[in-house]
Amino acid sequence: MPACGKTKKYFLGPVALEFVATKTGVWRSVRPDVNLDVCVFCGNCGKHCPADIVSVEKAKRSVSFDWDYCKGCGICANVCPKQCITMIPEEGVCKL
Repeated sequence: MPACGKTKKYFLGPVALEFVATKTGVWRSVRPDVNLDVCVFCGNCGKHCPADIVSVEKAKRSVSFDWDYCKGCGICANVCPKQCITMIPEEGVCKL
């Protein structure tokens, strides 16, 4: 029987081989909101966004999102070193 520290576990599941951007539609329930007074415009949110919809412009001191494709996953808020991104409720959410 192998020692517990030397065994490897492999988790099998679906893997996306190609990313195809589709519009979010009405199902997004939260969206990111950036506090620009705290933001240092490091670009972590844009680097980690799986949909590649975050644009950070340090010179213009702006962070923008393409709302047609934002899924509201919250990864941008989780990777922000200054914690300046919060997930706020989507206005006019259609509750199915």
